[in-house]
Amino acid sequence: HAAQRGRMLYVPRVWPNPGGPRVLGTVQILTLVLCSCSGKTAALPWDLPANSSWEHQGGLVFIHMESSLYSLPCSPIEMEVAHPTYRWVQDRAASRLFSVTKEGHLLFQRFQAGDSGKYSCTISYMKHGVPVSQTFHYSIFGYHVLGGLDTVLVFHSKLCEDERTKRFLRDLQDKLRQLEIKQHCKLQLTDTFCFPSLNNPSDEFIVQVQLEVSFFGPHWDEHCNSQDVEMVTDCYRKTVRHNLGQVQLALTRFFKEHKSFHITGPDIPSSNFTNEFVGFLKTKHCSRGYGQTKQLQRCLDCCIVCPPGTFGPPKTSQCSPCPVGTYSPIYGVAFCTPCKDGMITRVPGARSMTDCVKKERTKQAVSIVHRIPVLILIMLPALLALNFLFILSSCYWFYREYQVSTSRASEMTGRTTRMETVTSFFRIPRQGPQAGPDAGPASDTSDVDTSASQGGNEEPTDGAPSPPVTSNLAAVTDDTTPVLTQEDRKDTF
Repeated sequence: HAAQRGRMLYVPRVWPNPGGPRVLGTVQILTLVLCSCSGKTAALPWDLPANSSWEHQGGLVFIHMESSLYSLPCSPIEMEVAHPTYRWVQDRAASRLFSVTKEGHLLFQRFQAGDSGKYSCTISYMKHGVPVSQTFHYSIFGYHVLGGLDTVLVFHSKLCEDERTKRFLRDLQDKLRQLEIKQHCKLQLTDTFCFPSLNNPSDEFIVQVQLEVSFFGPHWDEHCNSQDVEMVTDCYRKTVRHNLGQVQLALTRFFKEHKSFHITGPDIPSSNFTNEFVGFLKTKHCSRGYGQTKQLQRCLDCCIVCPPGTFGPPKTSQCSPCPVGTYSPIYGVAFCTPCKDGMITRVPGARSMTDCVKKERTKQAVSIVHRIPVLILIMLPALLALNFLFILSSCYWFYREYQVSTSRASEMTGRTTRMETVTSFFRIPRQGPQAGPDAGPASDTSDVDTSASQGGNEEPTDGAPSPPVTSNLAAVTDDTTPVLTQEDRKDTF
């Protein structure tokens, strides 16, 4: 859908009036309705814009890595215009020269991961004497089908010196160059190890070389010329499977013909590196700077180039965000670029060097983030110790309360038992009846004579009843024997 910009709608002052204002309004409304139904921009017959331009989204474009030639048209639809001009630009700040055909097609030869990005093509032409331009925007991503080969080579040598080994590896790489061209592949030495031999450690060394084989060399896709994405992807898979077997046979034959490599030079003594073993391992990981992002729906297992702010390390199949302190401004990087000294990024996934700021600005936030795990590790033992002490103290106080309550209960039980013993011994009820005014003489409840007083001060009264006697039981303890006391109370007149 086109978004119209820079258009100006106006009505001239002079207009034929065949039927009055109502006819004019009817013609205008019918014109707008017809233009809307036809899917075109509504424009009145007298619309003569000074300049017209449209913006279109061309969509996603996927190009296989190391493609021999890929042609991208400026417009996804056929446009018949007179004397058009084409202009391709990329969203990068650095200027770049493009290979463009006279039909406006952008050409990519041996497409690389860094060629990915956002592209725009503007087609300009004249229509009824008015300049018109249409711009189409594309997002281009590199990708590749899965398939690779790791080769392990084992050589025997009399010495294990860095300079001699480097000279041997350079000679090996030069001789493998012809095999690369013939098999349309890439051979890259990744690691080298040198260690003493187990059979003769003092006089023989083993040099192990790891060789990585990529099937996407020059002109590897010369048999796949289809423009359909699904058909060309199937062709790429078949080509990779075919090249896998061919490269294995070619490498095996090569090392049978080149059994020994003689290294000599003015600065190093001559020596031989004799091949003893060749091994192959099929791989299914993405190339450096690529990951399985699932963007290409027709090839979900394909590896898509990692966008800016991410990186794809070797021997992996995922794109990861750039860590804090690094950034990635381009597509398809294996490792992110560190910020300058004294600078850091606020969050992971930075895309530009401008995202790097001085550490003072984010020092407080970063220090808090980094200190949180340390603080947790420091405080966790203390919190566990406090909880343990709280549990122990709670158990101790609970035990003390339980012991105290148990001892009190035992003491009260003992006192009650002794009280009952004394009471039963003296036959004294715990609560005697109170003598009322009409009560008769007190009954004899004890064997003690209560008629005589100790002091002899009591004077009998004629016709007066005997004074009531109240028995008080003294407190009983473990150290004293129970004593019974009597107290006479006299009536006062």
